[in-house]
Amino acid sequence: MAEGATVSPGPMSPLLPVLALLFNAFVWGVSWWPLRELESLGLHPLWATAFVYAFALLCVLVVRPGAWRAFAHQPGLWLLAVAAGLTNVGFNWAVTVGDVVRVVLLFYLMPAWTVLLAWPLLGEKPTAASLARLALAMAGVAVVLKTSGSPWPVPESLADWLALMGGLAFSLTNIMLRRLRDSSSQARATAIFGGGGLMAGAGAALGLAQGIVPAPPAFGLPWGLLAMALALALIASNLCLQYGAARLSAQGTALVMLSEVIFASGSAIALGSAELTLRIAVGGALILAAAIWSAWPAGPGQNARDQGGS
Repeated sequence: MAEGATVSPGPMSPLLPVLALLFNAFVWGVSWWPLRELESLGLHPLWATAFVYAFALLCVLVVRPGAWRAFAHQPGLWLLAVAAGLTNVGFNWAVTVGDVVRVVLLFYLMPAWTVLLAWPLLGEKPTAASLARLALAMAGVAVVLKTSGSPWPVPESLADWLALMGGLAFSLTNIMLRRLRDSSSQARATAIFGGGGLMAGAGAALGLAQGIVPAPPAFGLPWGLLAMALALALIASNLCLQYGAARLSAQGTALVMLSEVIFASGSAIALGSAELTLRIAVGGALILAAAIWSAWPAGPGQNARDQGGS
């Protein structure tokens, strides 16, 4: 899950860019289903992520064989690769083994993490508004994590920790994309897909050595075709993201991308893979309110610095 560089919106109608971003959000919102299907075929989500992103990287390099050369001139692309890789490791593994609604809500703490990371990495000091958004989001997390069986609102499962880690890495990914906005889209795509394959593959190999992750099954058409279809969908969604994000404002892009929560939650509840309780609904509303507040365009009289810490 990654953002593209943005420029000022042009005079064209925003319908196509919005539809492109909605497609990206839809692909990511329902990606939990093919990942669970791959696991049912014996492919652990780490191996599935490694295979999917390695195939996506191969497709990018076939079209743009020289895209990898940018890594020699822009060391920041390596950090982008690591951040994007950890994002996908955390999200893909979490939605496979945990409650999809809970995972997606914890993952979408990304705007809150950005408040903390943007200061050391971008020099954007937190403002009163950004700190208020952070407090609102954290209140939502406390509600989501506080179950009847736990005295404190702390992560209770592997899926919780993976979702939080993935959201933190997603925030770092977006910050690095802002720093690397002058690099080519092919170089960024190479970093994103290469990082996804490398980090997932390394995690799977380490897990295999520790006896945590089972060995992947022999290649077979059922899981191979599904994995390649997912890879092609992710490539298409990445292209749509870069198309849409380049034609809408950063705030508009962020607002449209929040539809991923609706796609993920709605599909999971409809297919019986998640349950929307009152506690999850209240906590999720607080988290989404903080995210929408972060993405909402500033009023004409608002200090521009309030936008920097979002």
